[in-house]
Amino acid sequence: MKSALYPVIEAHNLDLSYGDYPVLRNLSFSISKGDIFIVMGGSGCGKSTILKALIGLLEPVKGDVLYNGRNFWKADDMEQHNIMRRFGVLYQGGALWSSLTLGENIALPLRLYSKLSVTEIREMAELKLSLVGLGGYADFYPSEISGGMRKRAGLARAIVLDPDIIFFDEPSAGLDPISAKMLDDLILQLRDTFTATIVVVTHELASIFAVGTNSVFLDGESKTMIAAGPPKDLLAHSKDPRVIQFLTRGKKPGVK
Repeated sequence: MKSALYPVIEAHNLDLSYGDYPVLRNLSFSISKGDIFIVMGGSGCGKSTILKALIGLLEPVKGDVLYNGRNFWKADDMEQHNIMRRFGVLYQGGALWSSLTLGENIALPLRLYSKLSVTEIREMAELKLSLVGLGGYADFYPSEISGGMRKRAGLARAIVLDPDIIFFDEPSAGLDPISAKMLDDLILQLRDTFTATIVVVTHELASIFAVGTNSVFLDGESKTMIAAGPPKDLLAHSKDPRVIQFLTRGKKPGVK
């Protein structure tokens, strides 16, 4: 699936910090409609910090984040809320409420933000669980299913309001290779089914090359982005040893 030409998300000259501690500086990139955009780099480079700035949890020290041309951090509370309503977020641990069943977890956003009846909400929750391969699990609690299934349940909740943009924070973390591959396939399916734009924070090479259509590479030492482009193109053409080291894990390309 090819991306449209116009950007859905734009970041301009972002500086990000926690208090007086600078994390990233001078970040500029754009994400087109239909992209599966990878934010990658080694541990501690600031990947999750970018995600927080994009989803409204961390205000930049400097710079702008635009959604379809609307400047998120200069918008009023109501406009920010309206922009965020179009987001779906899969957090690293799934972030399910342990005291609620899977069906109740998925139903929660519908109870808060829709006018559907109780029956319609239950049906919609079951539909979204089916879409992620968890049909029949609505009455299970998070503690009763595997880690990979909890990730998929978290994804069902992330898509229950049919978002335009879906954010993933280290979706493959802690998963075995088979479960990770299933999640990659789901990401591709969701992009095509919902015509959604997807942003994935990850350091997992298999996922980066399997789903990524575009990317930025962050360097923790220089605290900025040092490469941008489709991951396979960066592997083939980058001359930066830091990028090649990361994308090959120190092995020559093509050598297992």
